[in-house]
Amino acid sequence: MFKKILVPVDPAESAFAEDALAKASQLARDYGAKIHLLAVCPEVQSFVASQLPEGWQKREVEQTTAMLDKISAGLDVPAGTVDTSIRRGAVHHEVIDEAEKAACDLVLMTSHKPGFSTYFMGSNAAHIVRHAPCSVMVLRGS
Repeated sequence: MFKKILVPVDPAESAFAEDALAKASQLARDYGAKIHLLAVCPEVQSFVASQLPEGWQKREVEQTTAMLDKISAGLDVPAGTVDTSIRRGAVHHEVIDEAEKAACDLVLMTSHKPGFSTYFMGSNAAHIVRHAPCSVMVLRGS
Protein backbone atom coordinates (compact mmCIF):
# COMPACT_ATOMS: atom_id res chain seq x y z
CA MET A 1 0.00 0.00 0.00
CA PHE A 2 1.63 3.29 1.13
CA LYS A 3 5.09 3.55 2.64
CA LYS A 4 5.34 7.23 3.58
CA ILE A 5 2.35 9.47 4.27
CA LEU A 6 2.64 13.26 4.34
CA VAL A 7 0.12 14.97 6.62
CA PRO A 8 0.12 18.78 6.42
CA VAL A 9 -0.80 20.44 9.72
CA ASP A 10 -1.80 24.11 9.87
CA PRO A 11 0.10 25.63 12.83
CA ALA A 12 -2.77 28.08 13.40
CA GLU A 13 -5.47 25.39 13.28
CA SER A 14 -3.87 22.06 14.19
CA ALA A 15 -7.14 20.52 15.41
CA PHE A 16 -8.44 20.68 11.83
CA ALA A 17 -5.99 17.89 10.89
CA GLU A 18 -7.37 15.42 13.47
CA ASP A 19 -9.29 13.32 10.91
CA ALA A 20 -6.26 13.14 8.62
CA LEU A 21 -4.01 12.22 11.55
CA ALA A 22 -6.38 9.45 12.63
CA LYS A 23 -6.53 8.03 9.08
CA ALA A 24 -2.74 8.27 8.70
CA SER A 25 -2.28 6.47 12.02
CA GLN A 26 -4.63 3.70 10.90
CA LEU A 27 -2.76 3.29 7.60
CA ALA A 28 0.59 3.32 9.42
CA ARG A 29 -0.54 0.58 11.80
CA ASP A 30 -2.21 -1.52 9.09
CA TYR A 31 0.54 -1.29 6.46
CA GLY A 32 3.69 -0.37 8.38
CA ALA A 33 3.83 3.09 6.79
CA LYS A 34 5.79 6.05 8.09
CA ILE A 35 4.06 9.37 8.81
CA HIS A 36 5.70 12.66 7.87
CA LEU A 37 4.08 15.68 9.54
CA LEU A 38 4.58 19.04 7.85
CA ALA A 39 3.76 22.48 9.20
CA VAL A 40 3.94 25.42 6.83
CA CYS A 41 4.40 28.82 8.43
CA PRO A 42 3.25 31.71 6.28
CA GLU A 43 5.79 33.98 4.67
CA VAL A 44 5.68 37.45 6.18
CA GLN A 45 6.39 40.49 4.03
CA SER A 46 9.59 42.28 5.03
CA PHE A 47 7.83 45.54 5.86
CA VAL A 48 5.51 43.64 8.24
CA ALA A 49 8.36 41.60 9.70
CA SER A 50 10.24 44.81 10.51
CA GLN A 51 7.39 45.81 12.83
CA LEU A 52 7.34 42.50 14.73
CA PRO A 53 9.32 41.95 17.93
CA GLU A 54 12.88 40.73 17.60
CA GLY A 55 13.13 36.94 17.62
CA TRP A 56 9.55 36.36 16.48
CA GLN A 57 10.59 33.87 13.78
CA LYS A 58 12.61 31.82 16.26
CA ARG A 59 9.64 31.72 18.66
CA GLU A 60 7.32 30.74 15.81
CA VAL A 61 9.58 27.81 14.90
CA GLU A 62 9.89 26.76 18.56
CA GLN A 63 6.10 26.84 19.06
CA THR A 64 5.46 24.98 15.82
CA THR A 65 8.07 22.35 16.72
CA ALA A 66 6.43 21.88 20.13
CA MET A 67 3.02 21.52 18.47
CA LEU A 68 4.30 18.89 16.02
CA ASP A 69 6.08 17.03 18.83
CA LYS A 70 2.85 16.97 20.87
CA ILE A 71 0.87 15.67 17.88
CA SER A 72 3.54 13.02 17.18
CA ALA A 73 3.50 11.82 20.76
CA GLY A 74 -0.30 11.55 20.72
CA LEU A 75 -0.51 9.31 17.65
CA ASP A 76 -1.26 5.65 18.24
CA VAL A 77 1.63 4.31 16.17
CA PRO A 78 4.85 2.45 16.98
CA ALA A 79 7.87 4.48 18.05
CA GLY A 80 9.97 5.77 15.18
CA THR A 81 6.98 5.92 12.82
CA VAL A 82 6.66 9.72 12.76
CA ASP A 83 9.02 12.44 11.60
CA THR A 84 8.34 16.15 11.23
CA SER A 85 9.42 19.19 9.30
CA ILE A 86 8.63 22.89 9.17
CA ARG A 87 8.70 25.00 6.04
CA ARG A 88 7.94 28.63 5.30
CA GLY A 89 6.01 29.88 2.29
CA ALA A 90 2.80 29.24 0.36
CA VAL A 91 1.08 26.12 1.68
CA HIS A 92 0.41 24.35 -1.61
CA HIS A 93 3.93 24.97 -2.96
CA GLU A 94 5.59 23.79 0.23
CA VAL A 95 3.42 20.66 0.57
CA ILE A 96 4.13 19.65 -3.03
CA ASP A 97 7.89 20.28 -2.62
CA GLU A 98 7.99 18.39 0.67
CA ALA A 99 6.11 15.41 -0.76
CA GLU A 100 8.75 15.12 -3.44
CA LYS A 101 11.74 15.86 -1.18
CA ALA A 102 10.65 13.37 1.49
CA ALA A 103 9.70 10.71 -1.10
CA CYS A 104 6.12 10.45 0.15
CA ASP A 105 3.70 8.29 -1.79
CA LEU A 106 0.54 9.78 -0.24
CA VAL A 107 -0.51 13.24 0.88
CA LEU A 108 -3.37 12.85 3.35
CA MET A 109 -5.11 16.06 4.29
CA THR A 110 -8.39 17.62 5.31
CA SER A 111 -10.08 20.40 3.41
CA HIS A 112 -12.76 22.91 4.25
CA LYS A 113 -15.99 22.72 2.31
CA PRO A 114 -15.61 24.87 -0.79
CA GLY A 115 -17.00 28.33 -0.61
CA PHE A 116 -17.75 30.94 -3.22
CA SER A 117 -14.23 32.42 -3.14
CA THR A 118 -12.68 28.98 -3.67
CA TYR A 119 -14.19 28.77 -7.13
CA PHE A 120 -12.35 31.91 -8.21
CA MET A 121 -9.08 31.66 -6.29
CA GLY A 122 -8.75 27.93 -5.71
CA SER A 123 -7.84 26.20 -2.49
CA ASN A 124 -4.62 24.72 -1.20
CA ALA A 125 -6.17 21.25 -1.42
CA ALA A 126 -7.15 21.78 -5.06
CA HIS A 127 -3.63 22.92 -5.98
CA ILE A 128 -2.09 19.97 -4.17
CA VAL A 129 -4.45 17.47 -5.83
CA ARG A 130 -3.58 18.84 -9.27
CA HIS A 131 0.19 19.09 -8.85
CA ALA A 132 1.35 16.58 -6.21
CA PRO A 133 3.96 14.04 -7.33
CA CYS A 134 2.02 11.27 -5.56
CA SER A 135 -1.48 10.17 -4.61
CA VAL A 136 -3.58 12.59 -2.57
CA MET A 137 -6.41 11.73 -0.20
CA VAL A 138 -8.57 14.66 0.83
CA LEU A 139 -10.93 14.22 3.75
CA ARG A 140 -13.76 16.71 3.82
CA GLY A 141 -14.01 18.52 7.16
CA SER A 142 -17.37 18.91 8.81
